[in-house]
Amino acid sequence: MPSPTSNGGASPRPARLLGPQRRNLWFWVFVGPFAIGLALFTYVPLLWSLYLSFFNAHNTVNPTDFVGLGNYTAMLGDDDFLSSLGTFLLFTAFIVPATYALSLSLALMVNRLRFARAFFRSVFFLPTACSYVVASLIWKLSLFNGVRFGLANTVLGWFGADQTAWLSTTSPPWYWLVIVTVRLWLQAGFYMILFLAGLQRISPQLYEAAAMDGARPGWQVFRHITFPQLRATSVAVVLLLVINAFQAFDEFYNLLSDARGYPPYARPPLVYLYYTALGRDQNLGLGSAGAVILALIIALATVVQARWFGLGRKED
Repeated sequence: MPSPTSNGGASPRPARLLGPQRRNLWFWVFVGPFAIGLALFTYVPLLWSLYLSFFNAHNTVNPTDFVGLGNYTAMLGDDDFLSSLGTFLLFTAFIVPATYALSLSLALMVNRLRFARAFFRSVFFLPTACSYVVASLIWKLSLFNGVRFGLANTVLGWFGADQTAWLSTTSPPWYWLVIVTVRLWLQAGFYMILFLAGLQRISPQLYEAAAMDGARPGWQVFRHITFPQLRATSVAVVLLLVINAFQAFDEFYNLLSDARGYPPYARPPLVYLYYTALGRDQNLGLGSAGAVILALIIALATVVQARWFGLGRKED
């Protein structure tokens, strides 16, 4: 009987590690670089940020002055940080229902097309590939630029209306129109694709049965068949919208900041933490504590929404 090492003296252990036909080897060849990058650029910074949040870290990433929960209590007592959370809530109140309604409407229209469906699906999805920074600069420099310039003021001038400094007028706060419209343009196409996938999963037999029962096409069919069948997709869309609203930074920073800095209004949490950690004081301890608090708020909001909407619950 041949011994386990009779084949040229080779040990079976490397073969076991590599797997049949070296499948394990090729798995690590393709997945390894991504896993290493994910660990180095995501998990290590997250753990280091958590570590810094317990230290007095001014202008250093290697602090020695341990303060415990002092940074957390300072952030929770900071009126500017609490105000930034209020800005997020206001932004969420604008962007979540607006994006939901627009993306669902686009999906319904594209799904009803008999021709050129792929073309319109691509057209509406194309802005998703655009950089938030580039889109914000286009909105700022071309559409809502200054008092005498920009497409918006040009159109207002045609109708004899007063021209507006969109990004610096706080009463009424016209800057919300600029911020919300650029985010709508950037993300509505992505959520339209999600709704399209949900619409295509609805069985045509449901609509045929509804027609035989006398249901009128349009609002009645949408209310009693289409919308209930999109429940799982709607829950996922709302969850993603709220999480993305928490992470808003690029459009706020690139629209409202200038050579003088960032104005005191419309400052979301990430913009405030950016100036806290990388501003004049470079207080990385306070900034890290604020980041951890924000991450916990996002996690809590996600869990509450998932429980509220019954995410993962079996359909009746």
